[in-house]
Amino acid sequence: MPRGVCSSEANFVGRSTTGGWRLIDLPAFQVAIQFLTRIPLRVDFAIDDSLAGRSPLYYPAVGGVIGGLLWSAASLLPQSAPAMTAVLLLTFWVVLTGALHLDGLADCADAWVGGHGNRERTFSIMKDPAAGPMAVVALVLVLMLKGTALRQIIEQGQWLPLLMTPVLGRSAILALMLTMPYVSPNGLAAALYTRLPRTAARGVLALSLLLAVVTLGLLPVVLTALLVLAVRTAAMRRLGGATGDVYGAAVELGETALLVALAL
Repeated sequence: MPRGVCSSEANFVGRSTTGGWRLIDLPAFQVAIQFLTRIPLRVDFAIDDSLAGRSPLYYPAVGGVIGGLLWSAASLLPQSAPAMTAVLLLTFWVVLTGALHLDGLADCADAWVGGHGNRERTFSIMKDPAAGPMAVVALVLVLMLKGTALRQIIEQGQWLPLLMTPVLGRSAILALMLTMPYVSPNGLAAALYTRLPRTAARGVLALSLLLAVVTLGLLPVVLTALLVLAVRTAAMRRLGGATGDVYGAAVELGETALLVALAL
């Protein structure tokens, strides 16, 4: 992450260094946008561990930004060609996020199959930048499912899923941060996990889930939560905790499950 000339002043919900109370921590929001997307955003302040640790509180909000951009793009694309619109939206989605979470999914797919149940071998494969056959298969399946579900959603005239799916997907990261240890001490997410304000994170997660249930219905959200829980269970059994790749896999599989559930 880049460093600049001044430090952050405010906590998410707390007293700023100037003595006032501030609800919105704009620097943390900016860091979250920079980390999770390829949106060109200049960050001209130093990013210390405390600021980095607060940024996950805004992951669902960044999902809202992604969803809003997807919604806007969909409104500009022809509805008479839902298949092409779905492909273009999915392409925009991948470009917007820099395929960050797809990379995590690919690493996990290779590592889980190639690791043969061995923890150290699984870690070793996850760190290997080369993509094996299982990574390719996982990416193709997820993108096919997402694209097909998007087409069905577009044909049904549903637009809220475009907005809420990225929100719920990034809420999965908060859920895993709150419920399992981080076991890759040299990973990019180490500071995020150790300095996360957990009480505030629980509130953000609860609010995100409530919003998803209200807008999308209970069943799709429950199915998504069950798949994220399955990712958590698999990671706890194999690794004893989470890594950044596990977070990415949870986002992609959670989003895919939600889109498929809404399309059926």
